[in-house]
Amino acid sequence: MFDQILDIAALVCLVLAALLSAAAGVGLLRFTDSLSRLHAATKPQIFGLLLVIAAVAIDERSLGVFLALVPVFVFQALTAPTAAHMVGRAAYRTGQLDGEIILVDELGPAVARATARAADQDREQALAEEARDRELAGLDRAGQNRVLDDAIVQRRAERLRGERGEFETEPPGNDPELS
Repeated sequence: MFDQILDIAALVCLVLAALLSAAAGVGLLRFTDSLSRLHAATKPQIFGLLLVIAAVAIDERSLGVFLALVPVFVFQALTAPTAAHMVGRAAYRTGQLDGEIILVDELGPAVARATARAADQDREQALAEEARDRELAGLDRAGQNRVLDDAIVQRRAERLRGERGEFETEPPGNDPELS
């Protein structure tokens, strides 16, 4: 009698897992944007996997099988949300989502800061390339000393890094060539 009850419990777990998988599939087909599809794919998947593992453990009635299945669930529960998070961020950055669905945009300010930081780095790189080009060409601008020009460009780049708090080394001290 007890074995029949356990078999019925395993069957119920498998049927519920199949229903969750079917719901995830329908959600993938019905939802319009990437974030909603991710939600439909990841939420039922974890619970469905838990039910399948429970069904196998109940059917086998073995502690060894159960202990072998626990790491499967743990790793899946840790990796699925992380993967969904990364795919969601990529979808956000590429604009493949429905803006009307998002009520609170918490990622927008972070993307704006990252874009501004990249623009600062581009500006810094352009200054450094300009200095290198002037040095290679041996050009003097308005009769000024080339060494002085390069030092000024270097100071600008270091000041930009300092404003962002990105000094790799100590800030430059008094340079005798600039005095």
